[in-house]
Amino acid sequence: MMIFLQILFGILGGFFGGLGMGGGTILIPILTIFLGFDQQLSQGINLLSFLVMAIISICIHLHNNLIETKGVFWIIIGGLISAVGGSFLATVLPSYILRKCFGAFLCVLSVFEFLKATKKEKKSVSTKKN
Repeated sequence: MMIFLQILFGILGGFFGGLGMGGGTILIPILTIFLGFDQQLSQGINLLSFLVMAIISICIHLHNNLIETKGVFWIIIGGLISAVGGSFLATVLPSYILRKCFGAFLCVLSVFEFLKATKKEKKSVSTKKN
């Protein structure tokens, strides 16, 4: 039964990641809450699945000429430094602190998404009135 749940939750995380929502926002809570995985292990699994989705996405976007390559070097450097620093920090911090930080991140993200949606809704309502 556990293998079935792992496959099902992996498919759900991949599906939502493919929609652009970010599979980690679904996958990490599923792994920690429902399957009882440690926070560090859940984040590691999420990073591995993200790499696969990112490579596929980059190939598709390159094929469709949707990637701006000017200045990408500095973005890659910043991302690599942040990734190494975040990985080191995740191995040093206790799991309960990572859980709290991830929960806070999801709360802040939901507030930003709510504000963005209400701003978009107000814009579409004012456009319809004109």
